Amino acid sequence: MRQLGLTFLHLGLAVRNPDAARRFLEALGYREGEFIFDPEQNVNLMLCTHPAMPDVEIICPASEGKSPVDRLVQRHANGIVYHMCYTAPDLKASLDAMKQVGLNPFCVAPPKPAVLFGGEKVSFYLIDGMGLVEILEIPHQPGDPQ
Repeated sequence: MRQLGLTFLHLGLAVRNPDAARRFLEALGYREGEFIFDPEQNVNLMLCTHPAMPDVEIICPASEGKSPVDRLVQRHANGIVYHMCYTAPDLKASLDAMKQVGLNPFCVAPPKPAVLFGGEKVSFYLIDGMGLVEILEIPHQPGDPQ
């Protein structure tokens, strides 16, 4: 049983330019989704999927304005995996469960609609011992009892 109520979804890769990451993932057999602009974060996003390996979300800053990955891509010119994303049917219950086991989730970006995930809400937390975790709240996940 998953004590935290979370299911792994993808790794988030921040890059200045997506071309090399796309070539690498394609050579590994990943299928690319469409690049999507997310105005809430001012980033361009693409979800790459593979039948046997974890999904990878490529995130790159939009051409104008500030984005949450600007400083990351300045410090890590070749890109960096900087977050893990999990889905949760009940965000509050998952956060409460983390607190109960002493993980102390600290919200760095409160829930807001995510273009890449059809408007479902995502939020970001710094979690003790894990780093940055994105949580996509999907009230009814496939395979969950209803």
